[in-house]
Amino acid sequence: MDRQKVIVRTSVIGILANVFLAGFKAAVGLLSNSISVVLDAVNNLSDALSSVITIIGAKLSTKPSDKKHPLGYGRVEYLSAVIIAVIVLYAGVTSMVESVKKIIEPETPDYSAVALIIIGVAVLVKVLLGTYVMRTGRRVNSDSLIASGKDALMDSIISASVLVAAVIYLIWGVSLEAYLGVIISVFIIKAGFEVLRDTVSQILGERIDSELSKQIKAELCAYPQVKGAYDLILHAYGPESLVGSVHIEVDHTLSAVELDVLERRITAEIYEKYQVALTGISVYAVDHDDPETDGLYRAIRDEVTADEHVLQMHGFNLDKKTKTVVFDLIISFDVPDRKIYYQRIVEQLRQAHPGYTFYVTLDTDISD
Repeated sequence: MDRQKVIVRTSVIGILANVFLAGFKAAVGLLSNSISVVLDAVNNLSDALSSVITIIGAKLSTKPSDKKHPLGYGRVEYLSAVIIAVIVLYAGVTSMVESVKKIIEPETPDYSAVALIIIGVAVLVKVLLGTYVMRTGRRVNSDSLIASGKDALMDSIISASVLVAAVIYLIWGVSLEAYLGVIISVFIIKAGFEVLRDTVSQILGERIDSELSKQIKAELCAYPQVKGAYDLILHAYGPESLVGSVHIEVDHTLSAVELDVLERRITAEIYEKYQVALTGISVYAVDHDDPETDGLYRAIRDEVTADEHVLQMHGFNLDKKTKTVVFDLIISFDVPDRKIYYQRIVEQLRQAHPGYTFYVTLDTDISD
């Protein structure tokens, strides 16, 4: 079964379960005059609406690419997650307002055995639903499903707390309804904020997954002609659509034809194995056979990498005729002002090697 069908099927199951729970909780809450149970029912409805939006987002994200959006509509899933976060935040704020009103003007709840049984069943259903949805989301790499699964598991804790409050009232006659409503509201608002924060972070562009980055670079370096792989940049056009570029170091003797064959092979094999489209492969030509070039490379490498804040040096090239040295330098984000730090390192190199001209690029720590 393809990814879209799995997401839709899982979301439909979530909708049915949440509507079922919302109906029972609303009836029990109104009959027992329990604000926390009613708010829990509202939360179930917001979960059902979130599942509807997840389905719509999954459908739209698979829309074929066109002239206006040549890389497809995969990022619609991020927008649907933002909408879900806003709905959850609204539900949380509304719940908070109603709970505060009940604290100011309290009402006495009236629990029945049926109400307690229904709440207990709700806890069980939410645990099963949350576990199923979250596992499915991880399997198909769907942030919306993962978020829904976590939300469902959190709901089970909230429902369990409602059950505890009911038991406390029945045994000791102390009503914690309104105060529990405030606590539930805080959890709902927190969940909405976390979904919004994580989704906005993805839209802004996050660092490449460390494991994926290391695997792709190791795969590239396994080619006999490739001496090193650097600057792997991947852009997500949806959870299942990664497009990017990379720099590879090769021997300076490779011909244009050999490079063309190598790049085509890399592009095809990386996409087949990782579903990552490398649309750009740039080349660093290195010459370690020449004694002067290799000796200067090793000396400079040892000097700059001795600094704890220098993460990497690559793309080294020496033009022996003009005595021009070119390479890229990656400085850690831990340094407050990377540009000033870089300028200091370059100046030290110029003083240590006065016979050479340095053109050093301040590179970015893009991927592991």
